[in-house]
Amino acid sequence: MIRSELIQKLSEDNPHLYQRDVERIVNAIFEEIIEAMASGNRVELRGFGAFSVKQRDARTGRNPRTGESVAVEQKHVPFFKAGKLLRDRLNGDA
Repeated sequence: MIRSELIQKLSEDNPHLYQRDVERIVNAIFEEIIEAMASGNRVELRGFGAFSVKQRDARTGRNPRTGESVAVEQKHVPFFKAGKLLRDRLNGDA
């Protein structure tokens, strides 16, 4: 599902809301999650999962085309850990 499909589904499920308002709500939620993670905070949605930021240390990588060693800088990457309810639903336990 992509963002526009999510907005469309929420609009259909909530006919009393305008689609543009649903779009603003979805965008605001995603923006808040991004802002929190950019600040180094963890975002937890009970039953769904938790978003956090992990740091990957600098390392020496290898260019697969040439085999040449390449320095890879330290970076921060988003990490998602599924919640128990989500894992159970995916495994058919609920």
